[in-house]
Amino acid sequence: MADELDLLRNANPVPTDGPHYGDGPLDGRAEQHLARLMRGGTPRRGRGRMWALAAAVVVALVSALMLSGRTTAPAVAAPRPLVVRADTTPVILDTLAARAQARADGSPALRKGTHVQSWSLGMSDDEPPVTLPEERLVRWHADDSHTEVVVATDPRHPGRPVLTGEGEVVDDGHVLSRRTYPPSWSDAPPQSPPPRDPGRLRAYLSEAAYSRTDLSTGELLDAVAVLLDTWTLGDRESAALARLLADAGDLRPVGEVTDRLGRRGLAYVHDRNGTREMLIMDPATGAVLGLETTFTRAQPEYGVKAGDVMAYRAWMR
Repeated sequence: MADELDLLRNANPVPTDGPHYGDGPLDGRAEQHLARLMRGGTPRRGRGRMWALAAAVVVALVSALMLSGRTTAPAVAAPRPLVVRADTTPVILDTLAARAQARADGSPALRKGTHVQSWSLGMSDDEPPVTLPEERLVRWHADDSHTEVVVATDPRHPGRPVLTGEGEVVDDGHVLSRRTYPPSWSDAPPQSPPPRDPGRLRAYLSEAAYSRTDLSTGELLDAVAVLLDTWTLGDRESAALARLLADAGDLRPVGEVTDRLGRRGLAYVHDRNGTREMLIMDPATGAVLGLETTFTRAQPEYGVKAGDVMAYRAWMR
């Protein structure tokens, strides 16, 4: 982060002794520094207005920190992709599913509600991408009402201010929203309890995804995220899900990783539409720990490079 801040300080597009202004062309030095920070490539002439917009985002962040008296930089840096440990042996999903089934004894039990930490990349046509970290806790009550609390926090940088989707810089742990919803008696997926049989679970996930056809592997992963955003699975439901994912046959084992919450997991990857999805699963229980999506192709119109993390979700008990 310090290196990035140094680049930004040196890339001041409006020096006090210079003729340029925020909506005019930058000088060559400013363009080079901003290009290094934003693109990692060579700047093109005639793009001064775009660089000025990027600088304005930084100026807004710095101003917010100065006005609030903060001296710590906000946690805005995008997370790096998870790295597979080179000294580990991949475990095929079929083996993991069998392991999960063998140890499933009903503990822990299925629970409605979720606890998830997420990082998502905010992109636009005229501003650089920024990473927005949030923690969401959903708890259901005896009368079928539920409460959702969303907090701005990044566990990679405890105590550091956090950038929100509205462009605000807030304290770590700041409550973004707290809502209580009235009772819901829907019996349609994903509100109804997920089955413990892999075949029935596939039909359940198809209905949760509003699909009338068999789900592709990518669509199946999307549906799994919907499920885990609603339910905290017990060991028997996790075993059924592990078997279903193994039967999909299109998730490649790549080895062991440590996720962004410090948990050890087995990683399985799937490529689709210019992205790579990495599913992280508990090596003992087969429970899904997280899902990471990274770009495999650059999208220069959004300031995105191949390998950038588009989204990451970590589910907890």
